[in-house]
Amino acid sequence: MIYFDNSATTRIDKTVLATYDKVALDIWGNPSSLHQMGNRAHQLLEASRKQIADLLGVKAHEIFFTSGGTESNNTAIKGTAIAKREFGKHIITSSVEHASVANAFTSLEKLGYRVTCLPVDKNGRVNIADLRNALDSDTTLVSVMGVNNEVGAIQPIDEISDLLENYPNIHFHVDNVQALGKDIWQKVFTPRVDLLSLSAHKFHAPRGIGVLYKKEGKMLEPLHHGGGQEKGLRSGTENLPAIAAMAKAIRLLLTDETEKASHEAAIKAKIVSYLESKPGIDIFSPISEDFAPHILCFALEGIRGETLVHTLESRDIFTSTTSACASKTADEASTLVSMKVPDKIATSAIRLSFDETNTLEEADKFIAEFDQIYQHFAQINHLEGK
Repeated sequence: MIYFDNSATTRIDKTVLATYDKVALDIWGNPSSLHQMGNRAHQLLEASRKQIADLLGVKAHEIFFTSGGTESNNTAIKGTAIAKREFGKHIITSSVEHASVANAFTSLEKLGYRVTCLPVDKNGRVNIADLRNALDSDTTLVSVMGVNNEVGAIQPIDEISDLLENYPNIHFHVDNVQALGKDIWQKVFTPRVDLLSLSAHKFHAPRGIGVLYKKEGKMLEPLHHGGGQEKGLRSGTENLPAIAAMAKAIRLLLTDETEKASHEAAIKAKIVSYLESKPGIDIFSPISEDFAPHILCFALEGIRGETLVHTLESRDIFTSTTSACASKTADEASTLVSMKVPDKIATSAIRLSFDETNTLEEADKFIAEFDQIYQHFAQINHLEGK
């Protein structure tokens, strides 16, 4: 079997899973308890927090644990909007955000917040001039993702950061769920970023755990109220086994990061080279420094994406239709629509996502199997003559 859907079909690293199991068995205490087991749990919790902070180059007290990227995004966005509502109710995002960001903005719009949704160009990237024109005295938040989950476009976070240096009171949130460990961190995490989201299942750690980075001194209203865990920002007993496993997974992810990202880029380049030679195939994730090395989105014209996904699945190759989180909804090609890709092509798109465990041999196998599929559909749709 070949898994080219590593954003959704996550394989937990065995050593990470061993850490999870060991903590689950050995540490029974609640980190908030006063007894010895609680103290041991608290020490491990804080050691995990420090390790993650050190790996990300931030302070330990700026790291907060959540249930994943969706909660981190919602806490950053809604927490900012509520905490800063007396200073203004204008918030800005882009038209190509993950559903957990886009729907958070929609919910705030229903509550009376003014939302500006920035358009993107043909490569799925926002224009700095559009952001500059959207900013006003009521703006309290800008939220733009680091790497698009559907086509892999890297947003100009450094340019946005430069612009927002002139607006120090505006919170800048970056959804970096797709960006960690891809040797592009300096492009998507700058000193101007105030809030940042990560999700553990993107890097071989258990599902249901994530990170919210909140820069020291920035205001956020808690969305969870209870026992005051996570310094009151996210009440609820911490999932210590998953947190410890996530800390280890990040350390493993960032070990030999450049080599791993280059390997993923080589897999992508091999498949892109093949696809470029085929009439009727549209590639939305070119080989470019403006695109992440691990995401490849393309369309075979005339064949719906879900049909191609299931055809590949019958050959033990697992892919997805653009965003895995929206693959069963009508919003499955929202980024491509924002890029003004015609509907008949956008609905034919599929996404391949790679990690360091994939191989060039798997790329060869994909090409061989896909070529048979292509030849079949090309005859039906008369693509070869194009």
